[in-house]
Amino acid sequence: MPTAEGEAGERLRRWRLVLGAEDAGEGKGGGTGCGLSDEDAAMDRTLAALYGDDGTRGERRSGGLGASAPRVARWLGDIRAYFPSSVVQVMQRDAVDRLGLSTLLLEPEMLEAVQPDVHLVSTLLSLNKAMPESSRESARAVVRQVVEQLERKLAARTRATLTGALDRSAKVRRPRHQDIDWDRTIRANLKNYLPEYGTVVPERLIGYGRAARSVKKDVVLCVDQSGSMAASVVYSSVFGAVLASMRSISTRLVVFDTNVVDLTEDLDDPVDVLFGTQLGGGTDINRALAYCQSQISRPSETVVVLISDLYEGGIREEMLKRVAAMKAAGVQFVTLLALSDEGAPAYDREHAAALAALGAPAFACTPELFPEVMAAAIEKRPLPVPEAD
Repeated sequence: MPTAEGEAGERLRRWRLVLGAEDAGEGKGGGTGCGLSDEDAAMDRTLAALYGDDGTRGERRSGGLGASAPRVARWLGDIRAYFPSSVVQVMQRDAVDRLGLSTLLLEPEMLEAVQPDVHLVSTLLSLNKAMPESSRESARAVVRQVVEQLERKLAARTRATLTGALDRSAKVRRPRHQDIDWDRTIRANLKNYLPEYGTVVPERLIGYGRAARSVKKDVVLCVDQSGSMAASVVYSSVFGAVLASMRSISTRLVVFDTNVVDLTEDLDDPVDVLFGTQLGGGTDINRALAYCQSQISRPSETVVVLISDLYEGGIREEMLKRVAAMKAAGVQFVTLLALSDEGAPAYDREHAAALAALGAPAFACTPELFPEVMAAAIEKRPLPVPEAD
């Protein structure tokens, strides 16, 4: 059991690593008077290289990773040795943001050293057009690793949730004999149980219509690919691939900035989808919705999911008219400000309020909540909108 003295020493050690050496002349101990082991000193140097110049860890600290790819690759290896995965991902993002390492990520040596995550994929996608051919395969390998991790995490629950919603939405009250769902029929008629005969009189039959064996729903994912939506683009491509793998759902994936690109043909490989996007640029939601509207053939069986921060660069009034027209035709319209773990980004609150007034509330959605949102839309019931903080 740790002693009070040991706990105090551990607290000093942690503070020393957080603050850095307050006075340059104090050597390993710094102003806390706490000495560092060789391993702690090495950990301290990795922190200094990233956080030492901006006052975050002591104003006199100096450091930096420089522009050398080998040196950066070694630093990336060091942080993976000293810190847990969640911390490594934060430090990698900080290194890209604070030290301008984006261009170095185009080098294969760097790509082999980093720990892949959604944010790294977003950065690589933003550099896609500038990526030299020598780095492209390494970048695709990084992206594929993250995509496969997300698919393993999200696919099974998504399929199970949506299959149940599709089955429930396809129930009919006058099924043919071979289509009767006997389990649900019996439960629905328990009040008609006749104990003297030991049987239930099936006053109401529940079953599946012929639609149960064909495409039941059309889903259109309309995704804003402006820079702030990068993580949402990654998750959307994964969910798009999962939905496309379900025979009872016809899935279309459309990405847009000021142009509209239909990536439906690439949905069998979300990595191809991601490399078909171009993060950044302006936003024309109205134009994107016009294209999506033109692709709808069964309005009452269609779910349109707009994923955007709603900063419209097109014609606002036309955008709202299109949403209203689709809803009037029977389309289930869902507006997500983000599809990511980070919550809602900055977004146009006026447009969000206007969409909510049309019956399309705008809210941020985590990947874990997305299957429930889609299930509610398929069953035409209220969406599980998260409570605002």
